Amino acid sequence: MGLEKVMPVEFTIFPQRGLVVVRYFGYVAINDTLIATETYVSHPDYVAGQKQLVNMTEVTGFEKDYVQFMGMQARLTERLIRSDLQSLVVYIAPTNISRELSAVFVRSWIDIGSVVPLVQDSEADGLALLGQPEETLDVLLATLAN
Repeated sequence: MGLEKVMPVEFTIFPQRGLVVVRYFGYVAINDTLIATETYVSHPDYVAGQKQLVNMTEVTGFEKDYVQFMGMQARLTERLIRSDLQSLVVYIAPTNISRELSAVFVRSWIDIGSVVPLVQDSEADGLALLGQPEETLDVLLATLAN
């Protein structure tokens, strides 16, 4: 358990909640997402069907190679379809660039029934959709210390 950092992506798994929090920041390259995802799914606390909260608040730009992106998503989809579980993915996207990036992710999940993607403007709304009592990610992350 704890913070796993793969620049510019980091994730924290809350196994007792069935939740993973992913944070993107800075300029995001497709390979960064692929590496972070492979690290996540090979983590001992990974379980298929975990809910995901993806914070894109601090994204400043992203690689716009949509063909490579769709190839990456296709590989991820194969793993998700094999699990037969549905996963709720909530993107926090309060800025124009974060909304643009989250829209790319949402479009890639359109025909995948095992992923339910939602986009929210605030951490509080995203956490509430995922059934979490905390109103901010900082408060949620502080629960790891307890």
